[in-house]
Amino acid sequence: MENLNLLMLFIAITAAAVVVQAGMLIGMYVSMRKSSARMEALAEEVKSKVLPVAEQAHSMLIELKPRLETIVSNASESSTLARAQIQRLDATLNDLLDRTRLQVIRADELVTRTLDRVEDTTDMVHRSVVSPVRQLSGIIAGLTAGLDFLLGARRRGNGAHGAHAAHDEMFI
Repeated sequence: MENLNLLMLFIAITAAAVVVQAGMLIGMYVSMRKSSARMEALAEEVKSKVLPVAEQAHSMLIELKPRLETIVSNASESSTLARAQIQRLDATLNDLLDRTRLQVIRADELVTRTLDRVEDTTDMVHRSVVSPVRQLSGIIAGLTAGLDFLLGARRRGNGAHGAHAAHDEMFI
């Protein structure tokens, strides 16, 4: 008995689901009919408004076709000429860059040689002029110090106190 009640309940639920599903399908059908009617009206409106404009555009294109062909032909020729000019300009610029590089290399070599010569000349002047002048200056300074010492000893040699002071100076 309980199984029979349970079976009846499932059949009732299934029947209700089928009825709900049928209602949804009917609602979808009605909605689609309305949408279809709106789309047909919109299509008619587009035909009535856009079609004449499209026909005018088509007739204008037919009239403009020879002019457009001339424009395209002229643009193609201009493009070919411009490409040729750009290629010549590129070749000229490459040549100019190569020449500039060579001149920069030559200038670098010239500056390098000049700096080497200046360095060699500086070394030569140092060896032939500055070193002998320093040696002569050292000799003169030594002679001057010797003469000062000798002359200073004679002046100080006059008194006993002077001899003691000279001895202290030598120690220091």
